[in-house]
Amino acid sequence: MAKPVVDQELCIGCEICADLCPEVFEIRDGKSHVIGPDKCSSCDCQEAVDSCPTSAIDFEED
Repeated sequence: MAKPVVDQELCIGCEICADLCPEVFEIRDGKSHVIGPDKCSSCDCQEAVDSCPTSAIDFEED
């Protein structure tokens, strides 16, 4: 199963992903962090990926 990952170098901490998927993403120290990689069933992680203005979020296979 694919899990979301955040490229810390690209992330600008805009909070869109955390707003869309608060059980999956959290903003800490001005950057997004994946806190619940297995919780994409509770939200639309693909929308978070597609909405990221810097394309910092992607999916990684286990």
